[in-house]
Amino acid sequence: MLEALGEANTVALIGLMGGIALGLAARIGRFCTLGAIEDVLYGADDRRLRMWGLAIGVSIIGTHMAMSAGMLDGASTAYLDRVWNPFGSIIGGLMFGYGMALSGNCGYGALARLGGGDLRAFVIVLVMGLSAYFVMSGPLANMRVWLFPVETGAETPQGISQLFDTKLGITPALTGLIVGGLIVAYSLSSSAFRKSPSLIFWGGVVGLAIMSGWVGTYWVATTGFEAEPIKTHTFAAPIGDTIYYSMSASGNTLSFSVGSVVGVVIGAFLGSFSKGHFRWEACEDPRELRRQITGAAIMGPGAILAIGCSVGQGISAFSVLAYSAPITFMAIFAGAAIGLKQLITGFVPAE
Repeated sequence: MLEALGEANTVALIGLMGGIALGLAARIGRFCTLGAIEDVLYGADDRRLRMWGLAIGVSIIGTHMAMSAGMLDGASTAYLDRVWNPFGSIIGGLMFGYGMALSGNCGYGALARLGGGDLRAFVIVLVMGLSAYFVMSGPLANMRVWLFPVETGAETPQGISQLFDTKLGITPALTGLIVGGLIVAYSLSSSAFRKSPSLIFWGGVVGLAIMSGWVGTYWVATTGFEAEPIKTHTFAAPIGDTIYYSMSASGNTLSFSVGSVVGVVIGAFLGSFSKGHFRWEACEDPRELRRQITGAAIMGPGAILAIGCSVGQGISAFSVLAYSAPITFMAIFAGAAIGLKQLITGFVPAE
């Protein structure tokens, strides 16, 4: 396949296949970060949050088994190779969560809604992708690096598995099995969740899609002749990458990021069409559009500061048990809770 397609096209195809699975999970399985948080806080229903936990647990187990089998070098992934900056995780996570609440979607959710015909989501995708680039490599890049330094080539991998291996002699495979198994067991401990086979199935699909990105890009990086980054699905900078590629394709090459983003839209279209849910929608309220644009403009920089979005840090970084993952996920949850409170109940002073 590498000889026929080349490295860049192969990793794009790997991203496309995983992205399609994620798009189907969003539209058919109702896999959604903000929806899960809103269900817990205001609907007394934790099934979709448990679905998220199942995806995390499956991705941890699958990724660590791949590392044990020599199919992935975890230390070479961006989440473990960069020196962890807790302030970036917390501030970026809060910004991302708050912006997500204002927009009504994260980047992944907006792509899924776009695939279902929601043109409001198209605006969110554009603004989020551009705002992420604005901070990542645009006018505010130098300020970001000054305030939140990013050091690559960490002396020790920034992950729990590697820490336990060094300090306690516990192999990463065993750590992954234990931690991932406990998360899966907790997720399945709810009888209401166990009675929702669709949520269980699609939660597992998401976890396997994350693993497939790691394994696929690692295979290309170690088999091909051109240096390809080892990565999996995340939806902040990759949206900006896709916008940039759409404007410079003749002088550029495909990438995993582009394949992943396009795949989510395709998967979401197929999922919504199969369920009879596809319909064109537009924003009729300028105030709503202003709120969504504001949220997207906050989300993009937040994801760059946190080195990942709700999928990037919330699942992909978790899959390699990066230090940053649980802290960023909690910050995203807190930021979303603040934003939802503002939208649903308003900030009312205590009497």
